[in-house]
Amino acid sequence: MSGDSTYIFGDNVNMHGGSGNTGIVKGRVASSGAAPADPALEAAVRELLDAARVLRGQVPAASAQAIDDSLPDITADATAPTQERHRALMAVAGIAATVGAVGQPVAEAVNRVLALVSGQ
Repeated sequence: MSGDSTYIFGDNVNMHGGSGNTGIVKGRVASSGAAPADPALEAAVRELLDAARVLRGQVPAASAQAIDDSLPDITADATAPTQERHRALMAVAGIAATVGAVGQPVAEAVNRVLALVSGQ
């Protein structure tokens, strides 16, 4: 990968010992009264984040850093700041567009997320 830092998003599992391991802690907190995220949007965001992580390893360091800076703002959370999410989506889409065919899955994933959040 490019750059000096690696950022890992998503679930983190630590196993200590070999018995009594019954599940995974998601670390998500739902505020009371908050509407649950749209499952289709959650799936589209997961797909985009996975594709962006793959792309990150195939671009120059400056582009990889721009992807790293953008990923935290790409979320299915309905309360996420719209402008910041849109800026992050456009940044990742721009990088994907500049690298041609290797960026195509990311560009398509960005378009799916944009289509789903346009109604929010």
